[in-house]
Amino acid sequence: MKVQGNVIKYGDNVDTDVIIPARYLNTSDPRELAVHCMEDLDPGFAGKIKPGDIIVAGRNFGCGSSREHAPIAIKASGISCVIAKTFARIFYRNAINIGLPIVECPEAAEDIGDGDVVEVDFDTGTITNMTKNKSYKAVPFPGFMQEIIKADGLVGYIRNQG
Repeated sequence: MKVQGNVIKYGDNVDTDVIIPARYLNTSDPRELAVHCMEDLDPGFAGKIKPGDIIVAGRNFGCGSSREHAPIAIKASGISCVIAKTFARIFYRNAINIGLPIVECPEAAEDIGDGDVVEVDFDTGTITNMTKNKSYKAVPFPGFMQEIIKADGLVGYIRNQG
């Protein structure tokens, strides 16, 4: 599975409170969450995202509270993948559970710039910066995790098993 999109870049410690502010946690509607995704960090985020775009960030992406609303908001906004130096562990698991592909690759996260066009091959772990004509190697997900992502999350995966 591959995705390609324009990069929106952020720094270290992007926490779940800026991914989706607590004042919007009274809904679980993905479309409503997407409208408010990143609005405290990047007020124009929802208006500039095109389906397939990719977030690239620094260390500890998704730190803070363990709300599943954060990866749901990112996915519903049209983001196809998040690449970061590191992820908060609970965010990592929540992202997989809802089918949001995420990739840890410090070298790519450091080198890729805002606005670059990037392709991610989840089968091989290869990240290609089309703008800079550079490639980076991340560890690909194990097969079962790729199946969860392809099934649009853990619930879809379990449904497919029945």
